[in-house]
Amino acid sequence: MTDINSTPYIGPEEVVRKKKEYIIPCVYHFYSEPMQLVKGEMQYLYDHTGKKYLDCFAGVSVVNCGHCHPEITKAICDQVTTLQHTCTIYLTQNIVNLAERLAQITPGRLQKTFFCSSGTEANEGAALLASIYTGRQEFISLRQGLHGRTKLTMSLTGLSMWRTDTSPVGGISFAPNAYCYRCPYGKRHPECDLACANELETIIKTTTSGQVAALIAEPIQGNGGMITPPPGYFKRIKAILDQYNILLIVDEVQTGFGRTGKMFAIEHYDVEPDIMTMAKALGNGTPVGAFTSRPEIADKYTRPGASTLGGNPVTSTAALATIEVITRYNLPERARELGEYLKSGLVELQRKYPVIGDIRGHGLMLGAELVNPDKSPASEQLDTILEQMKNRGFLIGKNGPDRNVMAFQPPLVITHEDLDNMLNHLTDVLESLA
Repeated sequence: MTDINSTPYIGPEEVVRKKKEYIIPCVYHFYSEPMQLVKGEMQYLYDHTGKKYLDCFAGVSVVNCGHCHPEITKAICDQVTTLQHTCTIYLTQNIVNLAERLAQITPGRLQKTFFCSSGTEANEGAALLASIYTGRQEFISLRQGLHGRTKLTMSLTGLSMWRTDTSPVGGISFAPNAYCYRCPYGKRHPECDLACANELETIIKTTTSGQVAALIAEPIQGNGGMITPPPGYFKRIKAILDQYNILLIVDEVQTGFGRTGKMFAIEHYDVEPDIMTMAKALGNGTPVGAFTSRPEIADKYTRPGASTLGGNPVTSTAALATIEVITRYNLPERARELGEYLKSGLVELQRKYPVIGDIRGHGLMLGAELVNPDKSPASEQLDTILEQMKNRGFLIGKNGPDRNVMAFQPPLVITHEDLDNMLNHLTDVLESLA
């Protein structure tokens, strides 16, 4: 830690001061007493004082392979010293190799890809492709979904805290999500017969013109509170969409690349997307996004298009190296096994501490919803817990419409020992608040 302690870091107070002076205030941060992070090493982060933290959020589901993974870092450094940028108007090798690799690992017949720089761009591009292919302009999204920060993707977002635009795009209808813990119909699965999915047909018939291009959905709604649909949900959704010739866009920006125990979360539901978007973990921290589709859909997009930085030599190299690490070390299986282990530990805590109302998710994408005795969101309690866990050296996320869902999305290289240590400290914190 000599390097950290000898570097003249300005410290969190000065970072916050400059942030207030020079950064648009929508860029917020966690914690009432934030730290300045200066180094990452696999599942760990370090602040400017040298304090070590176990990262249980992975930069919001980004560094699935761990911070500064040596194999990925070496590939990036080698490429930077060779060819850093050209744009897609010139031929380079890595971008086509990456597209080929994605065709091999994505579900179903997905084959042709467009590269960009973020998940927002990927979702925007996927919506455009759906309109090009279908000739339709309307969309359906799910309540509590989050799809980006541009005008269209923000309008497709079903979380009010992220819908900053005071004049959202029209022609978008919202269907109920599969929020079983707070079912809007007061039903329970499986007796409900997937009422939330069945409502989609009513929405198509009553709130749209019938000319819908696509429905966009996350397999697990990350920012929405780790909302995890029950088995059969997406099959029912896809059947209804097919009946009305509406495409299914699956947003795997948070859920992709091993996070949920499979390479892509939609594979838990045995459904083939018509278009799929990805970003975040695709580059393990390098800014890259993509949308991919079947040839008959993708081939309709023929007018000139380019992304200045999308799929450039460095990001393509980073993504290729990331996929290699994920597959060689079988990180999806590791996420499945460790996710079951973590979930069992959280269930034990739930039995002891009623503030944990629900636990949901797949693999290492788990949420624990905190509630008051009347089942109302325990948002303030969660903030207290996260602050205390941060002080103990553990960084855990939060999400949900009321910010009362404790989010566990650690690097997939985390260990059983790490999880035991975190759970032991979380037990102490919950006990102190009980």
